[in-house]
Amino acid sequence: MPKKNNWKETKWGFMLMQCAIAIAVVVVAIVALLLFLRHYTQHGKEVLTPDVTNLFLEEAKIVAASEGLKLMVIDSTYSQKVPLGTIVEQSPAPGSKVKNGRTIHVIENARFRRPVVLPELRDVSLRQAQATLAALGLQVDSITYEPSMYRDIVLDVRTDTVALQAGDRISEGTQVTLVVGQGKGTEEVVVPTLIGKSLEEARAWLFSHSLTLGTVTYDIEPTEETMDTYIVYSQTPESGIVVVEGTNINIKLSTDIEKTITSDNEESEEEFF
Repeated sequence: MPKKNNWKETKWGFMLMQCAIAIAVVVVAIVALLLFLRHYTQHGKEVLTPDVTNLFLEEAKIVAASEGLKLMVIDSTYSQKVPLGTIVEQSPAPGSKVKNGRTIHVIENARFRRPVVLPELRDVSLRQAQATLAALGLQVDSITYEPSMYRDIVLDVRTDTVALQAGDRISEGTQVTLVVGQGKGTEEVVVPTLIGKSLEEARAWLFSHSLTLGTVTYDIEPTEETMDTYIVYSQTPESGIVVVEGTNINIKLSTDIEKTITSDNEESEEEFF
């Protein structure tokens, strides 16, 4: 009597068993993957992002770490509204639900004020000067008016009563005072002697006498290296003349000291006669 074959020993039985094993392996792999992803993504575990704005970076990192989060600075800016070195903006926003281990991206206020170069603002309009200063991150603290040939023209730029010159380096956010022309005054003043003074000395001297610097002429065009060596050898109107406040005084400069001596002698002769 022939012996019955076990179905497992048949060709089809063998194939079915192999398929069953393969399916079991796939199912186990899928379950293992899901469990891994559930653990890796911290499924169901969310935290609220803390508010780290207005905190110093070191403090913000500690606060973020206490919630299982990371912190990364992606940009910096400058603001006078918050202390230097503190956080001004963050993403995600405070109170947002995020997964544990998420990175909070922040923008930090600059730790130091960057220096800016002051441009030449004298003899430009008040509106233009204000726009230029704002673009540089400087602030106009106050505006004072002095007699001048022209109205609303900048005569001087100051900070803490110190006159600033074009090319000076000052910190971003510095507050400055603009001295602006109000037109000619009604008082009469005597033109001071400017012969022998440098350009900046002449400017300051005129300003202290409520007069305005007019045209500036050089006998030889100066360079950056020789600019500081020029002195006034001629002025119009001459010293001693009585004029109205705000009048323009034109000057000529040279490095030749002989010209200043000649000019002084000419003035003395005119006064004598």
